[in-house]
Amino acid sequence: MRSEELHETLLPKRLALPIFASDPLSSVAYATQEILLVLTLGGLAYLHFTPWIAASVVALMAVVVLSYRQVVHAYPSGGGSYEVVSTNLGPTAGLVVAASLLVDYVMTVAVSVASGVDNIISAVPRLADHRVLMAIGFVAVLTAMNLRGVRESGRAFAAPTYLFITGVLVMVVTGLIRYALGDAPVAESAAYGVSPDPSDANLTGLALLMLVLRAFSSGCTALTGVEAISNGVPAFRKPKSRNAAETLTAMGVLAIVMFVGVTALALITKVHITDDACRLTGLTGDCASYTQRTVIAQIAAAVFGGEHSVGFYVIQAATALVLILAANTAFNGFPLLASILAQHRYLPHQLHNRGDRLAFSNGILALAVVAALLLWGFKANVTSLIHLYILGVFTAFTLSQLGMVRHWNSELRTERDPAPRRRHHTARVINALGSVVTGLVLVIVLATKFTEGAWLAVLAAIVLWVMMRGIRRHYDATSAELAVADPKGELTLPSRVLGIVLVSTLHKPTLRALAYARAFRPDRLEALTVSVDRDEAAALLRRWEEYGIDVPLKIIDSPYREVTRPVVEYVRSIRRESPRDIVAVFIPEYVVGHWWENLLHNQSALWLKNRLLFTPGVMVTSVPWQLTSSAHADRPAARAPGSFRRGEPQGPAPRAGTRHR
Repeated sequence: MRSEELHETLLPKRLALPIFASDPLSSVAYATQEILLVLTLGGLAYLHFTPWIAASVVALMAVVVLSYRQVVHAYPSGGGSYEVVSTNLGPTAGLVVAASLLVDYVMTVAVSVASGVDNIISAVPRLADHRVLMAIGFVAVLTAMNLRGVRESGRAFAAPTYLFITGVLVMVVTGLIRYALGDAPVAESAAYGVSPDPSDANLTGLALLMLVLRAFSSGCTALTGVEAISNGVPAFRKPKSRNAAETLTAMGVLAIVMFVGVTALALITKVHITDDACRLTGLTGDCASYTQRTVIAQIAAAVFGGEHSVGFYVIQAATALVLILAANTAFNGFPLLASILAQHRYLPHQLHNRGDRLAFSNGILALAVVAALLLWGFKANVTSLIHLYILGVFTAFTLSQLGMVRHWNSELRTERDPAPRRRHHTARVINALGSVVTGLVLVIVLATKFTEGAWLAVLAAIVLWVMMRGIRRHYDATSAELAVADPKGELTLPSRVLGIVLVSTLHKPTLRALAYARAFRPDRLEALTVSVDRDEAAALLRRWEEYGIDVPLKIIDSPYREVTRPVVEYVRSIRRESPRDIVAVFIPEYVVGHWWENLLHNQSALWLKNRLLFTPGVMVTSVPWQLTSSAHADRPAARAPGSFRRGEPQGPAPRAGTRHR
């Protein structure tokens, strides 16, 4: 796609919702489960805290959604939390947010895919042994789809997301109607008891409070991905801010309704789930080999009449699909944020470049590789990965809302119209409330999850923050070093130009290099060879004289059979004698058609170039000689990402009358 076609990739709201909101929408599939898993550490007696914890999560989500609506309108250029914090709290705090979000986006892919695989295994338990391979395979599929472009991936992912929303709402309504009519559905695990974890038995006082707070922090996974819409405002159709705000509101309403419904049905159906199946009492058979179904799977089976019902399989298929596709939120958020950071010189410039389909291909590939390594390292286990999750998101929530408070303070200092001032005051109250609430949640998350694995996420964010600061220092130092202070002085011609043609033997590539060097008309031109074998050097000199080549051939003796060092030392000696002279080194090189041929040729040339490039005042020029095998490069080649922009052959020219977009 041409750069001018970027406007064609902009998203209507119906596609933006599944692209940017699939993560928070899909998190209802495991947020309730995470609450129950923590509460059952103390046994079934503590499940009565579930409604209160769920209500707290809902209130928090409402506050965060309202807060990010302010961000969307105030900063429509994208960047979301990073831009808000950088502008109002400074670049150091902005980098903290950026590092936290980048880590969280990686965790979004890992947790979403792992949770989706869990739901597939709930429907087909015999696939449990292939968990890791399935997870990495899904990451590869998501990567391929996103490399096709934002709009194309949106079309592909829209149907599963809307199927999941519809399926969950139908399940919730059906289950609640059955409950109201006195036919309450019952989960398959309702008959099992739960023995408390020995370390969490008979909890009172502070220990009980910590258990409840820990369950609340686990339930806050329902809020992951809420900020993605504020990062992706530029991807919306005009009016961008209004469309993004409406999509954010729709996402918030749907996520709250589905989360409340799933939590209510989990309590109605009496789902009992633990972190260890051997703590289930009344279980027959070997507990070590028993695979617990996910909460949403047990609810679907109870509501729709068993694990072989059509409704059960529809819910499981939709849940697995949307959980895997929830990673798409990160596949859009991570490359966008990385592109902005690269533009600000905190990440490599390559991450700012768009690919063939106008997607940020390098960012997509970087995210995929890191997420796949994480899934492999943690064996695609949701329970292990979840402890590394949501820390970054609440860091971004807290700092961005604090930044918005400062933004409204700044606006109020200059605004005199009463109506806008009232709106600014209201917005400031919302953002202040958001910063306080999310700040408290951040403290809770740190306190309850730090020792269980969250320290890894903290460490990763710190390392990333330090790395980005280092990259920025490098780019700043490079810009300062390359800045032009005196254009006339930089254009001053060198005193002389000395041309050196490197010679290994006398053949056609050598003669071409000599002819090319002559075309440059240097002040002095000489050929240079290194004598590793004296007989060969003497033979080369005889042939040189027989051909009557009028360029002097200088022979450097190398008793230790080195080639690179003698050449480099000779060139440097010339520079020492005449610092104002320029030395132009011409190196004949073979152009081959197969990768393995490169292993057989050009090794000395490669080492020489690498060494000479570090020598000031030395220009290195490769003079290519195309071998017969290189001719196949002109044949039509298979399309690969980036091949068009790299100028590689794309096949035969289109026939007359064929129209290409």
